[in-house]
Amino acid sequence: MFASVFSGGVVRRAVDKGLMEVRVHDLRDYTHDRHRQVDDRPFGGLEGMVFKPEPVFRAVEAVRGSSPARVILLSPQGRKLDSRLAGEIAGYSRAILICGRYEGVDERVVTSLVDEEVSIGDYVLTGGELAAVVVVDAVSRFLPGVVGREESVRHDSFAEGRLDFPQYTRPRDFRGMKVPQVLFSGDHAKIGRWRMKKALEKTLAGRPDLLDRILSPEEQEILEEIRKERKEQ
Repeated sequence: MFASVFSGGVVRRAVDKGLMEVRVHDLRDYTHDRHRQVDDRPFGGLEGMVFKPEPVFRAVEAVRGSSPARVILLSPQGRKLDSRLAGEIAGYSRAILICGRYEGVDERVVTSLVDEEVSIGDYVLTGGELAAVVVVDAVSRFLPGVVGREESVRHDSFAEGRLDFPQYTRPRDFRGMKVPQVLFSGDHAKIGRWRMKKALEKTLAGRPDLLDRILSPEEQEILEEIRKERKEQ
């Protein structure tokens, strides 16, 4: 699963350039029984299986060694991944991601081994592997040199606390749908204000919760302008 994702794209190029390193470890390699068992039934009589603490502790301790590393459990109970959190994780020298499975992991892993729990959304996957792929991909964009133009990262959706503004390229007229004339004005201040307004319009329509943060005076002015225009329609 990991090989198919990390063998191409931005992550592969980053690894090839030596900008980041991704290693995958199988928990079964850290078991001592002949069945290589990593899970068992939960105490209390519930259905399902739970990750045993022994292989998880052994794996993390072996991988971490004597070098510091942030231990992250992928879990629907964790802090929701967003642009800010991805940037924080990118600042760690090393991060060890534990992929949860089954009905979860033994709570002693959470309380005594894990530094933080991270979720990619309010839903449950069959395993944390896909969540780990999402985290690695999101984090990689914040590592210097991974993305060709770092300016593009700063203008991504959510990077500034709002959705991104619309983008256009050639042709200028496609099936009667024309690119906004302001983008050809050469007036960078006017273009910048247009982009900010369009970004705020998208955010207000699709993710108004993102506007709860503190807005700049210019953003507040444009937002009031948008709301006034909506009332007049």
